[in-house]
Amino acid sequence: MTDTSAPAVATPKPVGATVRLLSILVIIAGLIMLAAGATTWFVVQSQLADERITVSDDADRFAGKPIKGPFTAYAEAEVIEKHSLEASGGKTYAELDREDPTRQVVMTGSFLRSSLFTSVVSFGVAALAMGLGVVVALVGYALLTVSRQLNAITPANSSTS
Repeated sequence: MTDTSAPAVATPKPVGATVRLLSILVIIAGLIMLAAGATTWFVVQSQLADERITVSDDADRFAGKPIKGPFTAYAEAEVIEKHSLEASGGKTYAELDREDPTRQVVMTGSFLRSSLFTSVVSFGVAALAMGLGVVVALVGYALLTVSRQLNAITPANSSTS
């Protein structure tokens, strides 16, 4: 027996389905960015806390507080610079003679400041990733809302002629 029925015509997917898939992917990307930023923030915070460093008592801000975040790390970096400049008579590492014994102290201070500034930058990048993750997830949610509206106005079985 032969089949005399007309071949099945594939109905095109409604535009809303494509937008829905895109919205889900965007939401997932936003959530991944948020999670990555939060993980980075907490890892850097944990590593700083494990060092058990406190902000020097002569700091302008956060004196005596444990260094666990970007503000306390920045405050301690400022104090280290002040101490280095006091030790060197106001000269930077590059301005000191190679034979000056103070040069080693200033160099160590410079390394410590760089490490603290690296953590400050890491906190900033983590905050940026978290903020962008939230924005991207919200854009994805907005696309999801649009896809629902497109599905409501475009019947799934309509054909274009």
